[in-house]
Amino acid sequence: MSGLNFDRLLRPLMVLSTFAAMSACSVAPEGAAINDPYEATNRQVHEFNKQLDRAVLRPVSQSTAKLPQELTDPVVNFAENTGLPSAILNGALQGDIGGVATNAMRFVINTTVGIGGLFDPADAIGLYEEKTDFGETLAVWGVGEGAYMELPGFGPSTERDTVGLIVDFIIDPIAFVGTPPQIDAGIAPKLASKVIDRGRFGGTVDSILYESADSYAQARLLYLQNRRFELGQTSTDTYIDPYADPYFDPYQDQ
Repeated sequence: MSGLNFDRLLRPLMVLSTFAAMSACSVAPEGAAINDPYEATNRQVHEFNKQLDRAVLRPVSQSTAKLPQELTDPVVNFAENTGLPSAILNGALQGDIGGVATNAMRFVINTTVGIGGLFDPADAIGLYEEKTDFGETLAVWGVGEGAYMELPGFGPSTERDTVGLIVDFIIDPIAFVGTPPQIDAGIAPKLASKVIDRGRFGGTVDSILYESADSYAQARLLYLQNRRFELGQTSTDTYIDPYADPYFDPYQDQ
């Protein structure tokens, strides 16, 4: 059995095992806006991520921030373009016909006129990407957010978004049909794009990680607020008071 065929055989098995693991997602205590039963472990991972950022990501991103946009924009554009097939697939799974059409048109235009995605002529004509992922697909399907998690190297997440991250990797159309060189050509720009973004938003990230009284609580708060806003979950039961005590423990009375 070839490596490619074996890989294809493993994909559906990995998807099934991921969904099985998803059934263990924890439920937040009634009335709690933040569900963080793994806080002790999450804080250890957060410290690891800070050390990784301080030692590698931050200094490298500071160098990329000094580069002209004429050099960095094509890298970001290419990375975003390689992610469009996955967004198209997730849009279809969500029944978002408009989003599928928009992203499909962007992919065609930027891949052809934009020279493989190095340039973004679709943006110039007002055809903006409809960003989505499998975490959002799960939310549309009614899967709960689950507990907050911080992932090594990836940062803030939730149980639902962690499952989404894994499944997005598994079902990525480019990774599924591409040759190993094509897959590598797609992964490298995505990693470089993350470094470039870290440089572009360096001041904001630094203020959270290195200037906050509790960088873990601050990162958790901002991630959950932003993610819930992205998913349209802005009702009072998911609202987090930005002035609330970050040290409040919803489990302390249990």
